[in-house]
Amino acid sequence: MDDGKWRTAGRALMRVIAVWAVSTLTMLALAGALPDFQLQSDDGDTITRTAFTAAWGAGAFGLLSALVWPVLVRSLLVVPALVLGALVFFLNGSLLLIALRLIPDGRGDAAPETAVVVAAVMSAVASATSTALAVRDDDAYRRRLSRLAYRRRRRGGPSGPAEPGRDGPPGTVFLQFDGVGHDVLVKAAADGLMPTVAGWLADSSGHRLTPWRTDWSSQTGASQLAILHGSNHDVPAFRWYEKETGTVMVSSRPASALEMQRRAIRRTHDGGLLAVDGASRGNLFSGGAGQLALVLSMAARRGKGRRSRAGYFAYFADPANATRTALSFVAEVLREIGQSTRARARKVTPRIKRGGLYPFIRAFATVVERDVVVAAVLGDMFAGRTAVYADLVAYDEVAHHSGPRSRDAEKVLVRLDRSLALIAKIAEHTPRAYRIVLLSDHGQSPGETFAGQYGLTLKDLVRAGCGLPVPRRAQRTRSASEARDAVRIALHRPVEGQQDEHPAKLSDPIVLASGNLGLISFPDIEGRASREQIERRHPALLSTLANHPGIGFLLVGGEDGSVVLGAGGARVPVAELTDGEGPLAAFGIGAADAVRRTDTFPHVADVMVNSMYDPATDTVHAFEEQIGSHGGLGGEQSRPFLLWPRGLTDPLDIVAAETAEGAPAPPGGGLVGAEAVHRVLTRWLQESSGPQVPVRAEGFAGADLADEPFPADTPAPGESAVVPGETDGPAQAAVPTEAPGPAQAAMSRKTDGSPQAAMLRRTDGSPQTVAPRESDGPAQGAVPTETSASSQAPAATEASGPTRAPVPGGPDLP
Repeated sequence: MDDGKWRTAGRALMRVIAVWAVSTLTMLALAGALPDFQLQSDDGDTITRTAFTAAWGAGAFGLLSALVWPVLVRSLLVVPALVLGALVFFLNGSLLLIALRLIPDGRGDAAPETAVVVAAVMSAVASATSTALAVRDDDAYRRRLSRLAYRRRRRGGPSGPAEPGRDGPPGTVFLQFDGVGHDVLVKAAADGLMPTVAGWLADSSGHRLTPWRTDWSSQTGASQLAILHGSNHDVPAFRWYEKETGTVMVSSRPASALEMQRRAIRRTHDGGLLAVDGASRGNLFSGGAGQLALVLSMAARRGKGRRSRAGYFAYFADPANATRTALSFVAEVLREIGQSTRARARKVTPRIKRGGLYPFIRAFATVVERDVVVAAVLGDMFAGRTAVYADLVAYDEVAHHSGPRSRDAEKVLVRLDRSLALIAKIAEHTPRAYRIVLLSDHGQSPGETFAGQYGLTLKDLVRAGCGLPVPRRAQRTRSASEARDAVRIALHRPVEGQQDEHPAKLSDPIVLASGNLGLISFPDIEGRASREQIERRHPALLSTLANHPGIGFLLVGGEDGSVVLGAGGARVPVAELTDGEGPLAAFGIGAADAVRRTDTFPHVADVMVNSMYDPATDTVHAFEEQIGSHGGLGGEQSRPFLLWPRGLTDPLDIVAAETAEGAPAPPGGGLVGAEAVHRVLTRWLQESSGPQVPVRAEGFAGADLADEPFPADTPAPGESAVVPGETDGPAQAAVPTEAPGPAQAAMSRKTDGSPQAAMLRRTDGSPQTVAPRESDGPAQGAVPTETSASSQAPAATEASGPTRAPVPGGPDLP
């Protein structure tokens, strides 16, 4: 018997013992409350003897119920239903009387009518206890969802929508393990922490694994925006300051996420990775999906069903889901309190404070969001949707506070693997086959915080370099926590404003942190400040920063071009940067190109600060309160992974084909940049459904106005003000049928938000109409979709030629 079977048997035994214990306590309570029910001899017994008698009676009643009761019920099936309903209580009472007779020395006794009441109460308590324990078991949960989906399909009958056959084109589920680096995944699989992943890698016909390199901004906002919408241009960090509006953009704020999404669509003219029959679950951005739940950018939109909280309400409407998640939530809170207490007792270093509300925030990220998102994905699979993208943030949240290679983080990886196994198992029972692609958006690099190592924050160091007063005691730098903002959104509380990010005086610098990447802006200097301007105003600032041992290099603009500054007076023009040399010597292949690309962004900070990186210890210093960080260059944070089924085209072959067509070769080879990952995922979707190009360029999912308009709703510098799908009149220009790059089909919507048919063109130029499918929604027990539109698996018809059967879950192929 392998370890998995032993664990299953152990969990089943523990559930039996727990139900037995609760039944014993229930019998003791009833014996004390009911005068005609006793568990003692006439002379009285000790408490121990009475408890032993109750345990014996409860065990005997449980065994009789398990062994005899099914036989009795089957033999009485011929009895009319109304008579059987009344007879059940008397039969149950009879079983209790028999159980009491089996107690040694005849200590158990009850009147017949009392036995009926006692048996009914004990059966109800045992059933409730067993259900409460079973809802945390993934196998029981999977069986329940499968039964509910089967019943839903049976109720649909012949008049219901046709279910896609498993021999049709497969759907694709993209699961993002937020913050899990390539090396962390490999080690976890090798150590047995992630047996599902290990099995996929060991299977010669299973999955393949490759690392990919992030951009300089190695964080979810930049990576996921590019993966879902094809561009992360002008996203220099997790948070940055925009001088023209006086706004601090924060990737985890709904209004900022919405604006970032709009800008990406404006730049790419692409509806998104999930534009055709897609679902977006637990992400920062929609990806153009028609089905949304817990999507941050949608939390800023008006309209019923668009609120991010709707996914939570739909999930917790099911009592079994509520019980399962509530028990796990409490267990996770207690687990975090125990782990943090043990870390303090053992004086583990590095270590940050984990008190206050953090145990509840961690439990929300590792339990509530995980359960809601996984249930939503399972519902999408039962509904037969073509593409699903979901983000599981549990590891990222724990690794920030406990470290990316800590035991706490490893335990989260174990639970993530269980969720993956559940999804893979459910895929065997869904109405269409599914390919599961696993990926991450970035990794994490360990290390003591900048403030913990040097006794002052980056903001303190900047103020000292500018000759401004510095607090005597270093103040904590707010951590960029996606989970914390998600909690506030789920509770319908406004996301906290960060008043300390705005200067007391206009001449004071604004200092922001994004992991081990810092951004310094001077709001009273119009446009990007040059090195010469900064040195005239604050002669000691740049040299103070560049020569600090906790800082690796600076990027600053100049009158003769931008330069990178390092320790010892090193100054290298950006155009002359070379990997492995000068200030970038420790940061590896691709660092020079990553810095050059960020230097072209309209909203690059006046001074970009990357912390030191020690290749020997693989550590960085975060400018936030995080001992596992990401956001800049240095170490594993820039090395996420992509795990895909072997039947799909190898990503490196896709990159090689792009290079052969004239695209620049990535430095060092491999898969470089989140935009390249988007092209790979798009190619994989096209391989199953075929490429389609929308005749009209549409905005994503029929966007409505935001609750809080973005300040000065104007295009970013250097960009056109025309946004696809947001013009005042009908679109005039059609998208050419042979557009460069991977094209996506977008599902257009009417002005009231309902789906309408979208005209597509095949690759041969012939038109094709995609109409929305009327669906009966996801399987019961899973999360219904958040938007008001129904499920949209397109059914295609040809404009000319004989009619052909539509491909389930996707447009008809040429």
